[in-house]
Parts: sequence; structure tokens; C-alpha cells
Amino acid sequence: MIKRDVDISLQAFLCTLINITLKVLLILTVMGMVGIQVTSFIAMLGAAGLAVGMALQGTLQNFAGGVIVLILKPYRVGDYIEQGSINGTVKSIQIFNTILATPDNKIIIVPNTKLATDTLINYSQSDHRRVDVSIGISYGSSVDKAREVMLAIAKEHPYVLQEPEVPVVYVTSLSDSSVDLQLRVWVNNTNYWDCKFFLNQAIYDKFNEEGISIPYNQLDVHIIK
Repeated sequence: MIKRDVDISLQAFLCTLINITLKVLLILTVMGMVGIQVTSFIAMLGAAGLAVGMALQGTLQNFAGGVIVLILKPYRVGDYIEQGSINGTVKSIQIFNTILATPDNKIIIVPNTKLATDTLINYSQSDHRRVDVSIGISYGSSVDKAREVMLAIAKEHPYVLQEPEVPVVYVTSLSDSSVDLQLRVWVNNTNYWDCKFFLNQAIYDKFNEEGISIPYNQLDVHIIK
């Protein structure tokens, strides 16, 4: 297990489990060697093991999930993961549970079977992430000018990378009250949120300076006399 870099907590648990199992087998073997009938003891142990297994079914599933997580390593301590409505930074991977910390430092205890069997998003697996900044402009505004402003802001930001793709701006949709644009840039994983927050504010401020209108939801009522 040391050679294969198995998690230290899993090593300790498996060693204890194997130790207890071997001691039980040793006792039964010695009892058989000195002439004591062990058939009834084995039957009792089997019945007790079945009863305990039924009682601890959910716990054993979490243990199996913990073994899978610690061996296959779909996530590690320090990774930011998301599973359904649960997301946070992995603080600890235990035998039965995984401890997550949300961005506002709430502690979430998640059963390992849930993380081992359901779809999981690991945001820390890759070195780079794409930042998508979506914004709508009014139909009277120039799309080319808005694209030029957004690309200029992205070009000046030190976190924005030129690989694996240079910054681009697309017209993603023509909504009821706006032309929707999306700026796509690539950044290092650790700079994702800092870059996203900066781009949102910088684009808003620059659009105001350049007279590019950002519409909001509204209803025009026409009265026919």
C-alpha cells in the first residue's frame, strides 16, 4: 500500500481490519487443533456478521465509497468540487465521509457513497479554465464597438492567457430586449474568480463611458385611443 501511495487513513483502517480478521482465524484454528468443535462458533460468527451487515448497510456503502475515492482519487484534498447542489473545497477525505468547506466557510459533511457513485465536477483537475462573461446591449448600440471594448479590456488584464485560445467575443443570442454578447477568455485555475469579477466591473464601467447602453427588463405599454 505504501508503494502504491494508498491514502494513510485507508492504510491504517485496512491494517486494523486485516489484523482483527487474522486473529479471529488464528483463534478458531487453535481451537480446532486442541479438539474443540468450532462449527457452532463459525455459524454464530456468520449470523452475527450478517446481522451487523444488515444493520450497518448504509455505513458499509459509505466505507466502500471511501475506499473507491481513496484508491481512484477522483478528487484530492484542496480540490474544489461540485456534486448536485453541493460544492466546496475538499478539506478532508475520511473513511466514511468527505469534509467540504464552502466559499463562505460553511462545513459540509458528505457521505462518500454519494461522491463515489454520482456525477462529480472537479474544477481543480485542470490547470486552466475558461471565463465566460455574458452581457446584453441594446439594439441601437454597435456590436462591433462593444466587441472592441471587451477585447481591449481582456487584452490589458494580466491574468488573461493567449492559450489555448485567444480572447473572443460572440453574439450568443438576439433576446427580446437585448443583443447578448459573451466574452470568452482563458486563465489559470487559481485566477478564475479574480479575473471574472474584474471583467464584469470593467466592462460595465467602460460601456458607460463609451455610451453603450445596457438594457434592463421593461414593458412598454401602448394606449390606443
